[in-house]
Amino acid sequence: MEPIKKQGKHIVLVHGACHGAWSWYKLKPLLEAAGHKVTALDLAASGIDLRKIEQLHTLNDYTLPLMELMESLPQEEKVILVGHSLGGINLGLAMEKFPQKIYAAVFLAAFMPDSIHMSSYILN
Repeated sequence: MEPIKKQGKHIVLVHGACHGAWSWYKLKPLLEAAGHKVTALDLAASGIDLRKIEQLHTLNDYTLPLMELMESLPQEEKVILVGHSLGGINLGLAMEKFPQKIYAAVFLAAFMPDSIHMSSYILN
């Protein structure tokens, strides 16, 4: 008799500064092999995203690919957000806007928001 497989989680990987989705190339297949759905996305002007850094005027512009992904999720779906380095700020913004769509957030050597300041306070 085969063991019952648990349904995997949807994990969204958010890269740090000066990186792209490619930086998760070792972790993504391991998580998928463990039965999880994994989305590694490129933030604006990163990886294969064709925008230029000069086109981004705010942190919200930079975070737009993550926000679009979160907006596109079905209402009942929750994700695990994983952010590295500067990606922690992006997680904080997503947590503020979509708390009902987030199962958990994991900060890997990442900037982590607190309960007093806005997510982008470290950039001031």
